[in-house]
Amino acid sequence: MSISRNLLFLIIGALVVTAGVLGYNLYQEKKQPDGVQINVGPNGLKIQGK
Repeated sequence: MSISRNLLFLIIGALVVTAGVLGYNLYQEKKQPDGVQINVGPNGLKIQGK
């Protein structure tokens, strides 16, 4: 009985950690500033609107 309870707690903990990591990644993606990105490289000048 205690083995299945420990396994249940382990699974719930893993789901909580996964949800936290996915939430943090989504927050970082939304936090990026709006505007224009200008890249100068070997293929020339590239301007991207965000």
